[in-house]
Amino acid sequence: MTAPTTTSRKNFRRSKSKRLLVIIIVALLLLSLIGVVLFFTLRHKISDSHSPKSSSSSKVPVAAIQLACQATQHPETCQTSLYQSNIVPPNPTPVQIIQSALWVSSQNLSIAQSMLKSLLASAAGNQNITNVAKSCLEILGFSQYRSSVSNNTLPFGKSKNVRAWMSAAVAYQYDCYGGLGYHGGNSQEINKTRAFLEDLITLSSNALSMIVSYDLFGNETRSWRPPKTERDGFWEDPKLGGGIGFRSEFPSNLTVDATVCKNVSSGCYGTVQEAVNAAPNATERRFVIHIKEGVYEEIVRIPFEKKNVVFLGDGMGKTIITGSLSVAQPGVTTYESATVGVLGDGFMASGITFQNAAGPPTYQAVAFRSDSDLSYIENCEFLGNQDTLYAHSLRQFYKSCRIQGNVDFIFGNSAAVFQDCQILIVPRQENPEKGEQNTVTAHGRTDPAQSTGFVFQNCSISGTAEYMALYNSNPKVHKNYLGRPWKEYSRVVYINCSFEALISAEGWMPWNGDFALTTLYYGEYKNSGPGSNLSERVTWSSQIPAEHVNTYSVQSFIQGDEWMPTSASS
Repeated sequence: MTAPTTTSRKNFRRSKSKRLLVIIIVALLLLSLIGVVLFFTLRHKISDSHSPKSSSSSKVPVAAIQLACQATQHPETCQTSLYQSNIVPPNPTPVQIIQSALWVSSQNLSIAQSMLKSLLASAAGNQNITNVAKSCLEILGFSQYRSSVSNNTLPFGKSKNVRAWMSAAVAYQYDCYGGLGYHGGNSQEINKTRAFLEDLITLSSNALSMIVSYDLFGNETRSWRPPKTERDGFWEDPKLGGGIGFRSEFPSNLTVDATVCKNVSSGCYGTVQEAVNAAPNATERRFVIHIKEGVYEEIVRIPFEKKNVVFLGDGMGKTIITGSLSVAQPGVTTYESATVGVLGDGFMASGITFQNAAGPPTYQAVAFRSDSDLSYIENCEFLGNQDTLYAHSLRQFYKSCRIQGNVDFIFGNSAAVFQDCQILIVPRQENPEKGEQNTVTAHGRTDPAQSTGFVFQNCSISGTAEYMALYNSNPKVHKNYLGRPWKEYSRVVYINCSFEALISAEGWMPWNGDFALTTLYYGEYKNSGPGSNLSERVTWSSQIPAEHVNTYSVQSFIQGDEWMPTSASS
């Protein structure tokens, strides 16, 4: 055999090197491809591990999602978020689609909480941002809880409960968004967080709107449609037999679990807060605290885990809990200014005066704030000036109470019924003889799907003796109104109430220009007294049609027949 030449050996080595290079390149490409496949497979598995109900098929149920999303105010956002979630199962039930929307909202809520923690960590030295970030984290925690309970309850019915809880969840998110705008400044990080919260509110609103349609139309998703209000000519059907005359009764013969008194040597607690701290957490049994006659100067907080707490006083003007926090003080927000603030569900009170005695200059200074679902308050007094009673969220009932103030002194975004209450205007703290514009209510509903509003039944509106002397001396400069719209879908109705002459002929006052005047609902029905004349009412207020007045009954509006004590259940 002839030996290879030097040239052929070189050609051979070049050919061999080229083949090795090709093999190496192919191997690297294969390894890259395998890595990509593993990455996406792993990411899919991680995503599935956080999904409540991951789809077993990659096929998205487009038609079902589109039908359900027609119930929302933001159908395109609704559809996109559900398509991309990859958790809507094939052939989903309406409940499964709503649960998927709740999951999307919950995931984004968790991200918002992380953003706020970062904001808090970077806010050293800025007390305003520190305070608002802490407040946001607290109320977003409440939002997360209400969303979770809504998701778990929805498959078992009780859709009215779910609507109430998700109404609150959306309200808390909006409160954080608004608080950051008001107290947080205009930094890039604040604006980024607010923009994310705005998107979160949209996602949560979508879930709430679908819940409303599910409650109204059931599984017939072809009938689902965006939320409507009374201004659209829509009233929800009242419960059968759910008339305005429903009467409840505060429980009698309650067993006292703790006593508060001024003479601590007698073995009782010296402060109301100490007695609250002694209550067990998350109990279904009422924990009754007897607060004996006396003036208790303290700030009281009933935390979220303290449920079914009962305050039993010795009477209005006898048992008095008083504080003086106000927004005029550094670091104090309207929410935090409350003398008594209640978070635990099922709160009850009787025979107590709640007071905020903050002096001039007048700022927001809350006497009592409630986020307690299914709360019942009877024969209590609320004393203040601006923002006396903060009925912040969820379902609340006030019976035979006395409420005093001057500027927006009953406000919030709860579903609250006030029955047989006495509502009194008090003089302004500065230059009272000069004249003023007072408003009884400022309801803060931000979304037409929220089941919130203030309902006044058989209440009287007048002034204290001191205020009436001022008013009668010069009626032209002392103006008083039934309410003004704090937020876009504000809702307040007065039924069978008595209005004294101090209520202005226009009845209602704008907030700012024409804001909310086409979306609010302010209704009146069979009221009496010199201030009830409807002939000069503002055109954007309404008279409630007789056939729809029972929509605002205790049974229909806050489902009171399901949870309120009556003479038979006391």
